[in-house]
Amino acid sequence: MTWPTVVINQLNEYAGTTTEIERVLLYLGTGATNVGQLIPVNNNSDLDTLLGEPDSILKSNVAAARSNGGQSWFGYVWPLAANATTADWVAAVKAAMATASVEGFVLVKDIDQETDINAAITLRSDIIGSHGRWLWSILSVGGPGEEETWAEYVTRFAALQDGIAGISVQLVPRLWGNEPGALAGRLCNRAVTIADSPARVKTGAVVSLGTDELPTDSEDAPLTLATLQALAANRASVPMWYPDYDGIYWADGLTLDVDGGDYQAIEYVRIADKVARRTRLRAIPKIADRSLNSTAASVEFHQTYFAATLREMAKRTQINGITFPGEVKTPQNGDVVITWISSTKVQVYIVARPYESPKTIEINILLDTSLTE
Repeated sequence: MTWPTVVINQLNEYAGTTTEIERVLLYLGTGATNVGQLIPVNNNSDLDTLLGEPDSILKSNVAAARSNGGQSWFGYVWPLAANATTADWVAAVKAAMATASVEGFVLVKDIDQETDINAAITLRSDIIGSHGRWLWSILSVGGPGEEETWAEYVTRFAALQDGIAGISVQLVPRLWGNEPGALAGRLCNRAVTIADSPARVKTGAVVSLGTDELPTDSEDAPLTLATLQALAANRASVPMWYPDYDGIYWADGLTLDVDGGDYQAIEYVRIADKVARRTRLRAIPKIADRSLNSTAASVEFHQTYFAATLREMAKRTQINGITFPGEVKTPQNGDVVITWISSTKVQVYIVARPYESPKTIEINILLDTSLTE
Protein backbone atom coordinates (compact mmCIF):
# COMPACT_ATOMS: atom_id res chain seq x y z
CA MET A 1 0.00 0.00 0.00
CA THR A 2 1.21 3.50 -0.79
CA TRP A 3 0.23 6.31 1.52
CA PRO A 4 -0.31 9.62 -0.35
CA THR A 5 2.60 11.90 0.53
CA VAL A 6 4.12 15.11 -0.77
CA VAL A 7 7.79 15.77 0.02
CA ILE A 8 9.39 19.10 -0.86
CA ASN A 9 13.15 19.58 -0.58
CA GLN A 10 14.94 22.88 -1.07
CA LEU A 11 18.04 22.07 -3.08
CA ASN A 12 21.15 24.21 -3.21
CA GLU A 13 22.85 24.40 -6.59
CA TYR A 14 25.51 26.84 -5.30
CA ALA A 15 24.85 29.28 -8.13
CA GLY A 16 24.89 32.39 -5.94
CA THR A 17 27.54 35.06 -5.63
CA THR A 18 30.62 34.73 -3.44
CA THR A 19 32.14 37.28 -1.08
CA GLU A 20 34.80 39.35 -2.84
CA ILE A 21 38.08 39.58 -0.96
CA GLU A 22 39.98 41.09 -3.86
CA ARG A 23 41.26 44.65 -3.26
CA VAL A 24 41.40 44.07 0.51
CA LEU A 25 44.90 44.02 2.00
CA LEU A 26 46.52 43.67 5.42
CA TYR A 27 49.12 46.31 6.38
CA LEU A 28 51.80 45.53 8.97
CA GLY A 29 54.46 47.82 10.41
CA THR A 30 55.85 49.34 13.59
CA GLY A 31 53.14 51.21 15.49
CA ALA A 32 52.70 53.12 18.73
CA THR A 33 49.01 52.42 19.34
CA ASN A 34 46.91 49.23 19.26
CA VAL A 35 50.06 47.10 18.95
CA GLY A 36 49.22 43.46 18.29
CA GLN A 37 45.63 44.17 17.31
CA LEU A 38 43.80 43.83 14.01
CA ILE A 39 42.25 47.16 12.99
CA PRO A 40 39.80 47.58 10.10
CA VAL A 41 40.26 50.86 8.24
CA ASN A 42 38.47 52.67 5.42
CA ASN A 43 38.28 56.12 3.84
CA ASN A 44 36.75 57.62 6.98
CA SER A 45 39.14 56.16 9.58
CA ASP A 46 41.06 58.53 11.86
CA LEU A 47 44.58 57.17 11.51
CA ASP A 48 45.93 59.45 14.27
CA THR A 49 43.55 57.80 16.74
CA LEU A 50 44.07 54.25 15.48
CA LEU A 51 47.83 54.34 14.86
CA GLY A 52 49.02 57.17 17.13
CA GLU A 53 49.56 60.88 16.50
CA PRO A 54 53.37 60.74 15.95
CA ASP A 55 54.50 60.28 12.36
CA SER A 56 55.35 56.70 11.45
CA ILE A 57 56.20 54.72 8.34
CA LEU A 58 53.15 52.54 8.94
CA LYS A 59 50.72 55.45 9.22
CA SER A 60 52.07 57.34 6.20
CA ASN A 61 51.96 54.21 4.02
CA VAL A 62 48.41 53.34 5.06
CA ALA A 63 47.43 56.94 4.27
CA ALA A 64 49.12 56.64 0.87
CA ALA A 65 47.25 53.40 0.20
CA ARG A 66 43.99 55.13 1.03
CA SER A 67 44.79 58.13 -1.20
CA ASN A 68 45.63 55.90 -4.17
CA GLY A 69 42.86 53.39 -3.45
CA GLY A 70 40.01 55.74 -4.33
CA GLN A 71 36.37 55.19 -3.46
CA SER A 72 35.29 52.31 -1.21
CA TRP A 73 38.88 51.62 -0.11
CA PHE A 74 39.01 49.16 2.79
CA GLY A 75 41.71 47.15 4.53
CA TYR A 76 43.17 45.95 7.81
CA VAL A 77 46.15 47.19 9.83
CA TRP A 78 48.21 45.23 12.37
CA PRO A 79 50.69 47.45 14.28
CA LEU A 80 53.86 45.64 15.34
CA ALA A 81 56.14 46.31 18.29
CA ALA A 82 59.32 48.26 17.55
CA ASN A 83 61.46 45.18 18.17
CA ALA A 84 59.29 42.84 16.07
CA THR A 85 61.19 40.05 14.34
CA THR A 86 60.47 38.05 11.21
CA ALA A 87 58.72 35.44 13.32
CA ASP A 88 56.55 38.17 14.86
CA TRP A 89 55.14 39.56 11.62
CA VAL A 90 54.64 36.05 10.23
CA ALA A 91 52.69 35.16 13.38
CA ALA A 92 50.68 38.38 13.02
CA VAL A 93 49.61 37.51 9.46
CA LYS A 94 48.57 34.02 10.59
CA ALA A 95 46.64 35.43 13.55
CA ALA A 96 44.86 37.93 11.30
CA MET A 97 43.59 35.07 9.14
CA ALA A 98 41.14 34.15 11.91
CA THR A 99 39.22 37.38 11.23
CA ALA A 100 40.39 38.99 8.00
CA SER A 101 39.91 37.58 4.52
CA VAL A 102 42.43 39.42 2.35
CA GLU A 103 44.11 38.83 -1.01
CA GLY A 104 47.52 40.00 0.18
CA PHE A 105 49.57 41.77 2.84
CA VAL A 106 51.93 44.75 2.87
CA LEU A 107 54.92 44.74 5.21
CA VAL A 108 56.13 48.32 5.71
CA LYS A 109 58.82 47.35 8.19
CA ASP A 110 61.93 47.61 6.00
CA ILE A 111 63.68 44.32 5.30
CA ASP A 112 67.38 43.88 4.60
CA GLN A 113 67.79 40.11 4.68
CA GLU A 114 66.71 37.19 2.54
CA THR A 115 65.12 35.67 5.64
CA ASP A 116 62.07 37.94 5.38
CA ILE A 117 61.61 37.24 1.67
CA ASN A 118 61.78 33.49 2.18
CA ALA A 119 59.41 33.82 5.14
CA ALA A 120 56.84 35.54 2.92
CA ILE A 121 57.18 32.81 0.30
CA THR A 122 56.75 30.08 2.92
CA LEU A 123 53.84 31.96 4.50
CA ARG A 124 51.89 31.82 1.25
CA SER A 125 52.26 28.04 1.15
CA ASP A 126 51.29 27.72 4.82
CA ILE A 127 48.14 29.83 4.43
CA ILE A 128 47.09 27.91 1.32
CA GLY A 129 47.45 24.69 3.29
CA SER A 130 45.70 25.87 6.46
CA HIS A 131 43.01 28.21 5.09
CA GLY A 132 42.79 27.57 1.34
CA ARG A 133 43.70 31.22 0.77
CA TRP A 134 46.17 32.55 -1.78
CA LEU A 135 48.11 35.58 -0.51
CA TRP A 136 50.55 37.78 -2.40
CA SER A 137 52.75 40.29 -0.61
CA ILE A 138 54.52 43.63 -0.85
CA LEU A 139 57.73 43.89 1.18
CA SER A 140 59.34 47.29 1.71
CA VAL A 141 63.08 47.80 1.37
CA GLY A 142 64.67 50.91 2.90
CA GLY A 143 66.29 53.51 0.65
CA PRO A 144 70.02 54.28 0.43
CA GLY A 145 71.88 54.82 3.69
CA GLU A 146 73.54 58.07 4.71
CA GLU A 147 76.85 56.99 3.15
CA GLU A 148 75.46 55.06 0.20
CA THR A 149 75.40 56.20 -3.43
CA TRP A 150 72.76 55.16 -5.92
CA ALA A 151 75.18 52.72 -7.56
CA GLU A 152 75.98 51.12 -4.21
CA TYR A 153 72.29 50.93 -3.36
CA VAL A 154 71.43 49.16 -6.61
CA THR A 155 74.24 46.67 -5.91
CA ARG A 156 72.90 46.00 -2.41
CA PHE A 157 69.36 45.58 -3.67
CA ALA A 158 70.49 43.21 -6.41
CA ALA A 159 72.22 41.01 -3.83
CA LEU A 160 69.12 40.99 -1.59
CA GLN A 161 66.88 39.36 -4.21
CA ASP A 162 69.49 37.35 -6.11
CA GLY A 163 68.64 33.67 -6.50
CA ILE A 164 65.21 33.86 -4.83
CA ALA A 165 62.11 32.52 -6.60
CA GLY A 166 58.73 33.59 -5.28
CA ILE A 167 55.80 34.41 -7.57
CA SER A 168 53.80 36.09 -4.81
CA VAL A 169 56.41 38.58 -3.53
CA GLN A 170 57.01 42.15 -4.70
CA LEU A 171 59.99 44.07 -3.36
CA VAL A 172 59.34 47.82 -3.21
CA PRO A 173 62.19 50.23 -2.35
CA ARG A 174 61.18 53.17 -0.13
CA LEU A 175 62.97 55.98 -1.94
CA TRP A 176 60.30 58.67 -1.56
CA GLY A 177 59.00 56.94 1.58
CA ASN A 178 55.47 55.72 0.87
CA GLU A 179 55.92 53.56 -2.23
CA PRO A 180 54.66 50.27 -0.67
CA GLY A 181 51.42 51.91 0.42
CA ALA A 182 51.02 53.84 -2.82
CA LEU A 183 51.41 50.65 -4.88
CA ALA A 184 49.00 48.76 -2.63
CA GLY A 185 46.37 51.46 -3.03
CA ARG A 186 46.88 51.58 -6.79
CA LEU A 187 46.29 47.83 -6.99
CA CYS A 188 43.11 48.16 -4.91
CA ASN A 189 41.56 51.02 -6.87
CA ARG A 190 38.10 50.00 -8.07
CA ALA A 191 38.38 52.15 -11.19
CA VAL A 192 40.24 49.20 -12.74
CA THR A 193 40.18 45.42 -12.43
CA ILE A 194 42.63 43.09 -10.71
CA ALA A 195 43.84 42.18 -14.21
CA ASP A 196 45.18 45.71 -14.80
CA SER A 197 48.86 46.49 -14.27
CA PRO A 198 49.83 49.28 -11.85
CA ALA A 199 51.71 50.66 -14.87
CA ARG A 200 48.37 51.70 -16.40
CA VAL A 201 48.68 55.43 -17.12
CA LYS A 202 44.93 56.06 -17.55
CA THR A 203 44.52 55.20 -13.88
CA GLY A 204 46.19 58.53 -13.16
CA ALA A 205 49.42 59.59 -11.50
CA VAL A 206 50.64 58.10 -8.24
CA VAL A 207 49.95 60.39 -5.26
CA SER A 208 51.24 60.66 -1.68
CA LEU A 209 54.66 59.17 -2.41
CA GLY A 210 56.08 60.95 0.62
CA THR A 211 57.95 63.99 -0.71
CA ASP A 212 57.57 66.44 -3.57
CA GLU A 213 61.32 66.42 -4.27
CA LEU A 214 63.35 63.74 -5.99
CA PRO A 215 65.15 61.48 -3.50
CA THR A 216 68.93 61.94 -3.24
CA ASP A 217 71.82 59.70 -2.23
CA SER A 218 74.83 60.30 0.03
CA GLU A 219 76.37 62.61 -2.56
CA ASP A 220 73.12 64.60 -2.98
CA ALA A 221 72.71 63.18 -6.47
CA PRO A 222 69.01 63.09 -7.42
CA LEU A 223 67.28 59.89 -8.36
CA THR A 224 67.26 59.25 -12.11
CA LEU A 225 65.23 57.07 -14.44
CA ALA A 226 68.41 55.10 -15.12
CA THR A 227 68.63 54.13 -11.44
CA LEU A 228 64.97 53.13 -11.39
CA GLN A 229 65.52 51.06 -14.52
CA ALA A 230 68.49 49.35 -12.89
CA LEU A 231 66.36 48.50 -9.86
CA ALA A 232 63.57 47.16 -12.09
CA ALA A 233 66.15 45.02 -13.90
CA ASN A 234 66.77 43.45 -10.49
CA ARG A 235 63.04 42.76 -10.00
CA ALA A 236 62.16 45.84 -7.93
CA SER A 237 58.68 47.29 -8.29
CA VAL A 238 59.28 51.04 -8.58
CA PRO A 239 57.64 54.31 -9.69
CA MET A 240 58.80 56.11 -12.82
CA TRP A 241 58.00 59.14 -14.93
CA TYR A 242 57.83 60.09 -18.59
CA PRO A 243 59.91 63.08 -19.74
CA ASP A 244 57.68 66.00 -20.84
CA TYR A 245 54.62 64.24 -19.37
CA ASP A 246 53.35 65.47 -16.03
CA GLY A 247 53.08 63.17 -13.05
CA ILE A 248 54.79 60.13 -11.56
CA TYR A 249 53.45 56.71 -12.52
CA TRP A 250 54.43 53.08 -11.88
CA ALA A 251 56.85 51.00 -13.91
CA ASP A 252 55.44 47.49 -13.38
CA GLY A 253 54.30 45.27 -10.55
CA LEU A 254 57.24 42.90 -10.75
CA THR A 255 57.35 39.75 -8.66
CA LEU A 256 60.23 37.43 -7.80
CA ASP A 257 59.15 34.78 -10.29
CA VAL A 258 61.98 33.13 -12.21
CA ASP A 259 63.11 34.50 -15.56
CA GLY A 260 60.68 33.18 -18.16
CA GLY A 261 57.98 32.34 -15.60
CA ASP A 262 54.28 33.00 -16.18
CA TYR A 263 53.88 35.10 -13.03
CA GLN A 264 56.53 37.81 -13.34
CA ALA A 265 53.84 40.53 -13.12
CA ILE A 266 51.45 40.88 -10.19
CA GLU A 267 48.32 41.08 -12.37
CA TYR A 268 48.88 37.50 -13.54
CA VAL A 269 49.29 36.31 -9.95
CA ARG A 270 46.04 38.04 -8.96
CA ILE A 271 44.13 36.46 -11.86
CA ALA A 272 45.35 32.96 -11.00
CA ASP A 273 44.68 33.51 -7.30
CA LYS A 274 41.10 34.64 -7.96
CA VAL A 275 40.42 31.65 -10.19
CA ALA A 276 41.85 29.38 -7.48
CA ARG A 277 39.71 30.93 -4.73
CA ARG A 278 36.47 30.84 -6.70
CA THR A 279 37.02 27.36 -8.16
CA ARG A 280 37.79 25.95 -4.71
CA LEU A 281 34.37 27.12 -3.49
CA ARG A 282 32.76 25.39 -6.46
CA ALA A 283 34.71 22.18 -5.90
CA ILE A 284 33.87 21.72 -2.20
CA PRO A 285 30.13 20.99 -2.73
CA LYS A 286 31.09 18.31 -5.25
CA ILE A 287 32.85 16.14 -2.65
CA ALA A 288 31.16 12.70 -2.74
CA ASP A 289 28.48 14.03 -5.11
CA ARG A 290 27.79 11.15 -7.49
CA SER A 291 26.46 13.54 -10.13
CA LEU A 292 30.15 14.19 -10.84
CA ASN A 293 31.13 10.93 -12.50
CA SER A 294 32.98 9.64 -15.54
CA THR A 295 29.98 9.46 -17.88
CA ALA A 296 30.10 11.68 -20.94
CA ALA A 297 27.03 13.64 -19.84
CA SER A 298 28.49 14.35 -16.39
CA VAL A 299 31.87 15.38 -17.75
CA GLU A 300 30.24 17.77 -20.22
CA PHE A 301 28.01 19.30 -17.55
CA HIS A 302 30.85 19.79 -15.08
CA GLN A 303 33.14 21.31 -17.66
CA THR A 304 30.50 24.05 -17.92
CA TYR A 305 30.11 24.07 -14.13
CA PHE A 306 33.80 24.65 -13.42
CA ALA A 307 34.07 27.21 -16.23
CA ALA A 308 31.54 29.44 -14.44
CA THR A 309 34.31 31.40 -12.70
CA LEU A 310 35.97 32.13 -16.04
CA ARG A 311 32.67 33.23 -17.59
CA GLU A 312 32.02 35.56 -14.68
CA MET A 313 35.52 37.06 -14.85
CA ALA A 314 35.22 37.45 -18.63
CA LYS A 315 32.21 39.76 -18.54
CA ARG A 316 32.94 42.97 -20.38
CA THR A 317 31.19 46.30 -20.76
CA GLN A 318 30.74 48.50 -23.82
CA ILE A 319 30.10 52.21 -23.38
CA ASN A 320 29.95 54.72 -26.22
CA GLY A 321 31.60 52.30 -28.59
CA ILE A 322 34.50 51.59 -26.22
CA THR A 323 34.84 48.05 -24.87
CA PHE A 324 36.15 47.58 -21.34
CA PRO A 325 37.42 44.00 -21.22
CA GLY A 326 36.84 41.59 -18.37
CA GLU A 327 39.58 40.12 -16.22
CA VAL A 328 40.14 37.21 -18.61
CA LYS A 329 39.03 36.24 -22.09
CA THR A 330 35.84 34.24 -22.58
CA PRO A 331 36.64 30.54 -22.03
CA GLN A 332 36.90 28.38 -25.13
CA ASN A 333 36.01 24.75 -25.68
CA GLY A 334 38.73 22.69 -24.05
CA ASP A 335 39.70 25.29 -21.46
CA VAL A 336 38.30 22.99 -18.76
CA VAL A 337 39.40 19.35 -18.88
CA ILE A 338 38.23 16.69 -16.42
CA THR A 339 40.31 13.55 -15.97
CA TRP A 340 39.37 10.64 -13.71
CA ILE A 341 42.43 9.11 -12.00
CA SER A 342 40.50 6.46 -10.06
CA SER A 343 36.93 5.85 -8.97
CA THR A 344 37.39 8.35 -6.12
CA LYS A 345 39.85 10.88 -7.51
CA VAL A 346 39.27 13.38 -10.30
CA GLN A 347 41.53 16.09 -11.69
CA VAL A 348 40.23 19.31 -13.23
CA TYR A 349 42.48 21.45 -15.45
CA ILE A 350 41.45 25.07 -16.09
CA VAL A 351 43.01 27.51 -18.57
CA ALA A 352 42.61 31.23 -17.83
CA ARG A 353 43.51 33.56 -20.70
CA PRO A 354 44.51 37.12 -19.69
CA TYR A 355 44.10 39.95 -22.17
CA GLU A 356 47.17 41.42 -23.82
CA SER A 357 48.40 44.66 -22.23
CA PRO A 358 50.86 46.98 -24.05
CA LYS A 359 53.75 47.99 -21.81
CA THR A 360 56.04 48.80 -24.72
CA ILE A 361 54.62 50.79 -27.61
CA GLU A 362 56.72 51.28 -30.73
CA ILE A 363 55.58 53.85 -33.27
CA ASN A 364 57.15 53.99 -36.73
CA ILE A 365 56.80 57.15 -38.79
CA LEU A 366 57.36 57.32 -42.54
CA LEU A 367 57.50 60.24 -44.93
CA ASP A 368 55.89 60.28 -48.36
CA THR A 369 57.70 62.94 -50.43
CA SER A 370 56.05 62.09 -53.73
CA LEU A 371 54.29 64.86 -55.59
CA THR A 372 50.55 65.03 -55.26
CA GLU A 373 47.98 67.00 -57.17
